[in-house]
Amino acid sequence: MSADHSTWHPAWLPEAAFGPVGSRRVLVAPGPDAGPVGRTVVDELRTATAQHGGTLTVLDPSAELPDGAIVRAHDLVLLVAPRAGRAAPTSGGRVHPSSSTNAPLVALATDGVLDGTSGPEIGTDAFLRIRQDGRSVVVAGGAAGLLYGLHAVVRDGERAFGTDHGPQHDLPVAPVRMLDHWDNVDVHPVMGQVERGYAGGSLFYDAGEVRDDLTRVGAYARLLGSIGVNAVALNNVNVHATEARLLTDGLGDVARLADAFRPHGVRAYLSVSFASPMALGGLATADPLDADVQRWWAQAADRVWAAVPDFGGFLVKADSEGQPGPFAYGRDHADGANLLARAVAPHGGTVFWRAFVYDHQQDWRDRRTDRARAAHDHFTPLDGRFDTNVVLQVKHGPLDFQTREAVSPVLAAMPRTRVAVELQVTQEYTGQQQHVCYLGPSWSEILRFGLAEDGTRTVAQIVSGLPGSPASGPPDADPLPAAGVVAVSNVGDDVFWTGHPLAQANLYAFGRLAWDPDADPVALLDEWVDLTFPGADPRVRSTLHALMDDSWRTYEAYTAPLGVGFMVDPLRGHYGPNVDGYEYSRWGTYHFADRDGIGVDRTRATGTGFTGQYAAPWRDLYEDVATCPDELLLFFHHVPWEHRLHSGTTVVQHVYDSRADAVDVVERLRQHWADAADVFPADWHARVGERLDEQLRSAVEWRDQVRTYVYRKSGVPDAQGRPIY
Repeated sequence: MSADHSTWHPAWLPEAAFGPVGSRRVLVAPGPDAGPVGRTVVDELRTATAQHGGTLTVLDPSAELPDGAIVRAHDLVLLVAPRAGRAAPTSGGRVHPSSSTNAPLVALATDGVLDGTSGPEIGTDAFLRIRQDGRSVVVAGGAAGLLYGLHAVVRDGERAFGTDHGPQHDLPVAPVRMLDHWDNVDVHPVMGQVERGYAGGSLFYDAGEVRDDLTRVGAYARLLGSIGVNAVALNNVNVHATEARLLTDGLGDVARLADAFRPHGVRAYLSVSFASPMALGGLATADPLDADVQRWWAQAADRVWAAVPDFGGFLVKADSEGQPGPFAYGRDHADGANLLARAVAPHGGTVFWRAFVYDHQQDWRDRRTDRARAAHDHFTPLDGRFDTNVVLQVKHGPLDFQTREAVSPVLAAMPRTRVAVELQVTQEYTGQQQHVCYLGPSWSEILRFGLAEDGTRTVAQIVSGLPGSPASGPPDADPLPAAGVVAVSNVGDDVFWTGHPLAQANLYAFGRLAWDPDADPVALLDEWVDLTFPGADPRVRSTLHALMDDSWRTYEAYTAPLGVGFMVDPLRGHYGPNVDGYEYSRWGTYHFADRDGIGVDRTRATGTGFTGQYAAPWRDLYEDVATCPDELLLFFHHVPWEHRLHSGTTVVQHVYDSRADAVDVVERLRQHWADAADVFPADWHARVGERLDEQLRSAVEWRDQVRTYVYRKSGVPDAQGRPIY
């Protein structure tokens, strides 16, 4: 694709979104350690003020402090000061000097409300906002915080210049907010250019190599920086032969990609193959306890950090779905992860080690083997053995990014291990960016879920290492560094970035929820709409809310019911219905439907015992069919077709009703979109309209196949008398 920026959509950063900032008198003082991120802030402001008629003053850190009247003449002041406490008494109105970066300027900009010297550290990613005497001030703890503070002002638009208010501290809950790209350098014969990608080819790679022109990668990095994403893994976790060589022959290109991300505060990571010492180094083994293997990885790390001094670290998928790992040598995952962790430790690097490990050669006849148990069984015995620069990356559910599944118990079961929760922005099991499916509400439920003992600690608290959460360690242990929130990216080289224009909202919501898991996902949708369509007709907002607010639940309502999962077509890459598509396969993804009922018995009393992996109260709530939530009933229980849900309806009638009702919803939404043609750009309206046509076709297919399957298994007719085929 051409590097001409007009060939891709600006997403939520159109020029008009910067109008409220760009039309003001702006002063920025990035400080002596601004670096490339500080320069990005200045460049953004310079462009915005030039486009919208404002003015920009950039303070050189070596220059004298300007006169107070000059500072107060600005509408917006952005500066870096590691502390910004309440001002101490001053003599004759003079500001006491301080060694803190920009401290005297803080006092001038806030009329002495803040002095820039006292109080706790703000944090390099964090910022304070205050509006004093009609002037908006952003005080950041570092250059990254300054960038995030600028974009917070852009998000607020004119509201940022409204009523005066005192200091408001804004900081990310999760210290690492990472996107994993499953991009292949070579086009894979089965998985294509981007594994589980639904928006075209890779932004990074083309024709078997890194793109010559990385302009669009820089534009993507700008989008990520604006929502607080601060790390990106550059290649597929399933590391094929060419991708493996990024660690050696391709380091120059890795450095080029890192250069594109750096100005926006995003650090680069690589997925690496555990077998690299053999595949790339010519060794006879990859045994993590072998001295030559340890030496090879240490030297490899030295080369990587020599090429990219601020490199983040490695992402590893090992002993999973055919990827090599320590099991081949009689070692465990702690042995394997610590091998790499010790290689990268001298450079401050981190190893993200995926917990997605299970038997993918399962016998479907064996009702005791349960894929959902696997990660807990493999990893919890290793708690306390991982080095502190290892992060165990745990999928949010115990299966595989299903539309609805229980939250993984592993997240709360390893108090001596750093854990990160992994989400999936790319819509592998949620419509593949052909269907409208806003995932913000789903992720919000996961991150706010009180998973730990007595339900008092949320997933977000656990993975962020907040005081009192399991990630902080037991009382007799040193606190562990926090980990964070990770997701699989949904972008490609499509003009709309995500294929479906409305799927841009999922990328936006991921970054904002990784920053603040307590944010209202509907309010985040408002943010995205207002940025993407600044100043638009009010019907734009109302139309998009009508389509998107409940879209995840609508998708769930016409696909696999009540948490049972899968039922997707393996021959179409997990798209569309095939109720028995995985039922007799080796993958462990079963629903066990028969003439008597449906669902997986995961109880301790009669099933696989999976419920026992949870702490109270969940272990008992899920165990009892009377208390198990309806939406997860078939995830935890095999029940008769005429079992009554808490809603009062039977399982079989719920399937009949919910599928039919959901198709009716999609039909209404398609008409709603058609009626709004005059308020959306033509290219947007055409693309979304095409996708809604496909969504309706697919929803009808799901409805008819699932309803007919249930009737043929159960023999129970639809009480409403609707057609069943």
